[in-house]
Amino acid sequence: QVQLVESGGGLVQAGGSHGLSCAASGRAFDSYIMTWFRQAPGKEREIVATISRTGGATNYADSVKGRFTISRDNAKNTVYLQMNSLKSEDTAVYYCGATGTWGMIPPRTVLYWGQGTQVTVSS
Repeated sequence: QVQLVESGGGLVQAGGSHGLSCAASGRAFDSYIMTWFRQAPGKEREIVATISRTGGATNYADSVKGRFTISRDNAKNTVYLQMNSLKSEDTAVYYCGATGTWGMIPPRTVLYWGQGTQVTVSS
């Protein structure tokens, strides 16, 4: 069992930057591939980024590639999402997820979810 708690959501101006954190407790954090998903109103939850167990590999959705950076600190049991050049279409609830599956996975493949944190980008 892994418990995940996101933090850092808020209101950001378009073009600005913002960072999210997800702290994990429970079973060995470094045994999981970590992901960030987001869900906008009326839309399905979609994967944004994923990072390997050691942090040596990352992958991003095309919509955020070059603007978002996922990272992790296994000593702190935390995964991060740095978001730059934010756009109004980045407005969503952001969720971190722990999984055992590599790749741009569907939500059903996530084993554990955080509660989500709202990011609103104003234009």
